[in-house]
Amino acid sequence: MATVKPSLAKGTRDFSPVEMLKRNYIFNTLKRVFKKYGYSEIQTPSFENLQTLTGKYGDEGDQLIFKILNSGDYLSKAPDDLFESKSSTKLISHISEKALRYDLTVPFARYVVMHQNDISLPFKRFQIQPVWRADRPQRGRYREFYQCDVDVVGSSSLLNEAEFILIYHEALKNLGLQDFTIKINNRKILSGIAEIIGKPELIVDMTVAIDKLDKIGLEGVNKELLERGFTTTDLEILRPIILLEGSNEEKLSALKHVLSNSEIGLKGVAEIEETFDYISKLDSSNEVLQQFLEVDITLARGLNYYTGCIFEVKTNEVAMGSIGGGGRYDDLTGMFGLKGLTGVGVSFGADRIYDVLEELNLYPEAKGDYTKLLIVNFDKETESFTLPLLNRLRQANIAVELYPTAAKLKKQMSYADSKGIPFVLLIGDEEISSGQLSLKDMQTGDQRKIDESTLIAELS
Repeated sequence: MATVKPSLAKGTRDFSPVEMLKRNYIFNTLKRVFKKYGYSEIQTPSFENLQTLTGKYGDEGDQLIFKILNSGDYLSKAPDDLFESKSSTKLISHISEKALRYDLTVPFARYVVMHQNDISLPFKRFQIQPVWRADRPQRGRYREFYQCDVDVVGSSSLLNEAEFILIYHEALKNLGLQDFTIKINNRKILSGIAEIIGKPELIVDMTVAIDKLDKIGLEGVNKELLERGFTTTDLEILRPIILLEGSNEEKLSALKHVLSNSEIGLKGVAEIEETFDYISKLDSSNEVLQQFLEVDITLARGLNYYTGCIFEVKTNEVAMGSIGGGGRYDDLTGMFGLKGLTGVGVSFGADRIYDVLEELNLYPEAKGDYTKLLIVNFDKETESFTLPLLNRLRQANIAVELYPTAAKLKKQMSYADSKGIPFVLLIGDEEISSGQLSLKDMQTGDQRKIDESTLIAELS
């Protein structure tokens, strides 16, 4: 039988020990902030019933769901005529009942409905788990990737929106980022703009076009709006709104004037103002409002999904897309029969944040995560002496290894060097008889005598 060369499935990655340290640094930093604001962690299964996921992401999203074949002879129960038609779409319901989760939001909605009698509202949860999408792999886009979601359901208070802005600010600052922008808009403002133009039915077309302002410029936006059914008169009304400039207060003031005849539009402005008021009372330094928060009317973010404030976060230190986003949604659980439960949530783009920290060299030096000490193995006699010492060092919470077999010193030193182990302990007949162990610093090359208690004190 021919040997099969090992390979990764397309769109997936291995993570080395070094990469895992960096990824866990991000996850642990986020978790600490989430918990600080009262959010508790949940996890949901890697796969769900196919019917739980189907129909929640649109036709395009449904095609990207990884289906799992039923166990056993799954084809035996499928109708014969489907084989003749060769329609895999029609065949799926007969051969697949499960699927890998596409995101964390729909499983979260399912969780809330199933546990509605066990949870207290408002329910504040965070979730950091992998998701899978049968997308075409390309640079920066994978078929398996992690999402970091934090949501609260069962509360309409805008205090939640304010705290999510503060969560973004605190988490990204804790990761070492200094220059980033938290953009905010409101779905109601966008609805109001479409209303004053007299084309509320074209709100999706309008926002899809103006959302591209950074990429195609005003001329490109105008061209697209005309193609989507807007008139030159509409464009004249839209132009000053799209190009809105000034401070956040000046933008909101201008929007109040523009949207004076739109009740829903004014409500959107009022929601942003109330969110800002909460932040001003929560942030004593006033740093968030003055330096990091920006009203951006061109921000759309999945317009059909969100119903209130929407957010997007971008770093200004590295050329990168958004590293976070989210917003208010009404009736999240309505898809599973529990109506009227409002919520708001945001996510962190862990993979993009990873690349940003890598480029800016912001990862801290790994301390306490690597093996700190390697004990050299000379022979069976010294091994017998060393094993109890090995146990005592580990009981002192020191990360230590004994080289598993007797080998040449050069080989064991190379092993320590390849793993970045900072100290090596050499124990021979002399060390056993005197109790003075030989400790070598791998970085400086210095070697000195040390007793066990001092060794434990220095490495703990």
